[in-house]
Amino acid sequence: MKLGTSLKSVYAVDDPRVGARHMIERARASYDAGFDSLFVGDHHATPIPYYQNVPILGRLLAEWHERTAGVLMLLPLWHPVLAAEQLGTLAAIHDGPFVLQCALGGGADQFAAMGAELKQRPSRFEAALDIIRRLLAGETVDTDGPYGRVQARIAPVPAEPVAVWIGASADKAVDRAARLGDGYLVGPEATPAEVAQLVALYRERCAAHGRAAGTIGVRRDVHVGADEADAERVAGPIVRGGYRGFSADAPVWGSVASVADALAPMRELGVTDVIVRHLVDDQREVLGSIERLAEVRRLIAS
Repeated sequence: MKLGTSLKSVYAVDDPRVGARHMIERARASYDAGFDSLFVGDHHATPIPYYQNVPILGRLLAEWHERTAGVLMLLPLWHPVLAAEQLGTLAAIHDGPFVLQCALGGGADQFAAMGAELKQRPSRFEAALDIIRRLLAGETVDTDGPYGRVQARIAPVPAEPVAVWIGASADKAVDRAARLGDGYLVGPEATPAEVAQLVALYRERCAAHGRAAGTIGVRRDVHVGADEADAERVAGPIVRGGYRGFSADAPVWGSVASVADALAPMRELGVTDVIVRHLVDDQREVLGSIERLAEVRRLIAS
């Protein structure tokens, strides 16, 4: 079971250069800690600095070599030709495997700002994914659909195939991931019991579609302290304060040993990749947690 990271992209800072520097430092530390993959997320029209996925990953790839990297795209918010062009360029910059994580997205304000309709999310998602895949394969696309008439080809195209991981939690969306994805991604809000249910559903839907299960990734929001008391000092108040509206069972925090014990059972579910994001903001604490995750990774592997 591999251990990757999805870097936090939103930073409440007065100088926007500080947030960008924090992301660069976290990427560099994650690489040094031996993480297997690096991802950044997707959100739009935010009131505080959110570092957009394409330009920031282009910079982060200077710190990340040969190992898997990728972006999350909320596909209904992207025109598929633009998305494919950006993905083709990022894959050309990178010297390792590239992954497109994608999902339906949500939030009326975000959709309104991007000129998209929430009720059209499923049809726009499937149409966009089909067009993106065909363009990345070097095809000339000529089609009608939710994006209007699309007549395009792109260059550069990736030197090797871009894998597609689809994030989902609703039954229909999990079925879509099984039907269309190269992999499935469980969100960080899922409790351990919900992770088990979602993974089982995904595997069942893959079988129903006559497809082998692909990559199974699980996002976890984490903090690894120097010991249990240190983890309690840093993360305890954040989790008990209602972190992101999640159940207190969803985040993973504690000492190296306790975090490894919490993550290791996912291997038995068939999870192939655990993707961590840090639940605290303080940069010094995050960098310390990343360094300790190297030992968590070693314990899980052993």
